[in-house]
Amino acid sequence: MRHIFFDLDNTLWDHRKNAYLTIKELFNQQKITEKYGIDFESFHQVYHDINERLWEQIRDGEIDKDYLRKHRFYDSFLSFGIDDAQLSDYFEHHFLDEILNYNELVDGAIDLLDYLRNKGYIMHIISNGFQEVTERKCILSGISDYFETITSADSIGLRKPRPEIFDYSLNLAKAGKEESIMIGDDWIADVKGAQNFGMDVIFFDVYQDNPQEAGLKVVRHLSEIKNYL
Repeated sequence: MRHIFFDLDNTLWDHRKNAYLTIKELFNQQKITEKYGIDFESFHQVYHDINERLWEQIRDGEIDKDYLRKHRFYDSFLSFGIDDAQLSDYFEHHFLDEILNYNELVDGAIDLLDYLRNKGYIMHIISNGFQEVTERKCILSGISDYFETITSADSIGLRKPRPEIFDYSLNLAKAGKEESIMIGDDWIADVKGAQNFGMDVIFFDVYQDNPQEAGLKVVRHLSEIKNYL
């Protein structure tokens, strides 16, 4: 084993936390509670559920990123009876820029990356995120120097679990399947995607889904990856 391919969001870069902080800032800037009587925590839960569902649809090829960007905030506000495209556009426009002001990493990320680099592994990123922010997330969070290559879905126009994106990333890295492993938190995109491609995988079980699959490598904290590598 020589090459390690990481998912980025919620595997290394704490998208959930960074998104929460960003949306809360925009929520306060626009005085949403004062204007509409909406509690932030209630709004964020609705947004989270809608955004997760839309990302699943992107992953499955049912919608494109323009649809997601048009609907995730619009549909969230609509759930509270607010039909305001201008307001949702404000949130969407500022979200992608301002989220990069927050660059919290998943607990244990730097320690793990240092450990793997010291062991001589060559590390890479395969992300389903937007190309315009994937590299900036790595740079601004201080982890870009750990990675030899960074592949976003926009690089090839396809997203995990499609085998083509794994093939593209391994070719970019000049890595063979037999010497590579994928680490990620998404059961479909990362685990099933890597398995169907014929690549070893470690499942970062953030939501404690407790998958029952013989031989599957599963961790609940990044430090546990050291047990496998």
